[in-house]
Amino acid sequence: MTEQADKYRDAASQMERLAELDEEEASVKDTVEEQLDTELKSIFANSHVMSEHEEITKLSSSLNINATDARKQLNVFPDEYVVQDHSIPDLIRKMRKSRRALKGEQRTKMAKAIDTMIDAYADHLQKCIQSITWLTNYTVPLSKMRYNEKDLSKLNKMKSVELRRETIDSLCKYWEAELEQEGMAYSEEYSLIHKEMRLAKREFRNALTKVSDQSITKTKKQRQEDFIIKTVCENPGISAKVIHERMPTPLFKISSPNSISKSINKLEITSVEGQYYKVPSMIKKNIWAYTAAFIDSDGYITLDRNMNPRVGLIATGQRGKAFMQEMHKSIGYGRMHLDQKSPQQTRLIQRLNFYSQGDVTDLLTKCLPHFRLKKGNAKLLLELIRMKKGYKKADWYKPRCDEIFKLMKWENHKDHVGYDWLKEGIYLNDIKKLQGNCKLSVMDSLENHESILKQQERTFVIESYSTEEEPMNDIQLNMMETAKELGLEIDASYEDIEDKLRDWLEDELGAFSGFIWYEVNADGQKKNWLNPKNDYEMV
Repeated sequence: MTEQADKYRDAASQMERLAELDEEEASVKDTVEEQLDTELKSIFANSHVMSEHEEITKLSSSLNINATDARKQLNVFPDEYVVQDHSIPDLIRKMRKSRRALKGEQRTKMAKAIDTMIDAYADHLQKCIQSITWLTNYTVPLSKMRYNEKDLSKLNKMKSVELRRETIDSLCKYWEAELEQEGMAYSEEYSLIHKEMRLAKREFRNALTKVSDQSITKTKKQRQEDFIIKTVCENPGISAKVIHERMPTPLFKISSPNSISKSINKLEITSVEGQYYKVPSMIKKNIWAYTAAFIDSDGYITLDRNMNPRVGLIATGQRGKAFMQEMHKSIGYGRMHLDQKSPQQTRLIQRLNFYSQGDVTDLLTKCLPHFRLKKGNAKLLLELIRMKKGYKKADWYKPRCDEIFKLMKWENHKDHVGYDWLKEGIYLNDIKKLQGNCKLSVMDSLENHESILKQQERTFVIESYSTEEEPMNDIQLNMMETAKELGLEIDASYEDIEDKLRDWLEDELGAFSGFIWYEVNADGQKKNWLNPKNDYEMV
């Protein structure tokens, strides 16, 4: 009984995780679609009527993408809104017919369900209209026309500029007549304007008839692909044989398990040992947003005792394996660890881990804007990696490493009630202070200093100096002066340079006993005056 209960709890946990991922996917998808819609509207707003070819060319130029990708961005017309192979208008008619036989509370519930269905369908039609870019400026008169989903699909299929202009012309005629008629008392003039509005509607319908029904009707192959996607989404882990058995007769006759397996590869469906899974489309559309959401919910960002960065994603079972494989393919790097035993001896664990500093830096930099829960962890690792690459000799390196280790512990366990912070040498009152010791601004200053050096004509840098009271000390932000500022000639000797530098330092520092310097040329090369045979090295 205990084992069975554990299985139920594990299943419940997995269902909860999947629900969270679906929520995150929907949120990310909505955000991306809104951004795309806004961007497309800004590109095509107030522009002249264009053919599809002209739209693709303009979009390609505006977004700096190729024509194929531009075409994909334009062809975002929503799929037909159907419920169990019934169109929404047909379904509503059936629901209204069924409502006649109901009474009391049941009739009220049915009426609410119908209203909800109508609202959802209205929202769907609005999304269809918004996806037709060349109609962006004419949605107001379009809303006054008589149309259905099929009509909107025809509008989406209008490719020629002549037919688009004809359609827009009818909309503008109606719009102008309606504005002129507004507030007008009934009269002969009113009647004439009303006639113009009817004629405009007729012209609109005539334009739609010029787009053939065949152009918006799906082929058997398209219907076959739609059925495969729908079946896999509803039945994760299904095989090609079972998909074939469930097909309606017309599709069953033209298909086979072998042909279904071949189609799978084109439909962004992942195969795991002959079992098929449809992973969320957002993995490909916005891989970094989806990865960030996955790490937030089922991943980790941490470091080991040796201050090595560690980032990983975790999933369970066969569906989890499909997720990991698809994400690994989309990200392009990382190391897969599949079918690992769990400590609880339950479902197998799938991991996608990132170990190298380069991979971790690239991953976290791209995911950083999308993190909700682990943004603090990501910033700490990015700071650490940057320190390890160029600042190991800095006097603040080791103390800051210790602080980052403590802060990472705090980020990973701050929500754990009763965690023993003193065991890790962490005092909660010091957290804000440790966070304020971030060295990113220091590193920015140092790197900006180097970039400034490369912009100079000829620069002399004081690396360190000593006094009678103090030994030689490195200067964190090096003192520097250009040849022009020192008054040096092009052919100045080593002794001439040192004399000028000594005079300058006396003005800046007062008394000193010695100093170390070097020269940097305009191209960023460091000149070694004391070793002419090995004259230059890159700064």
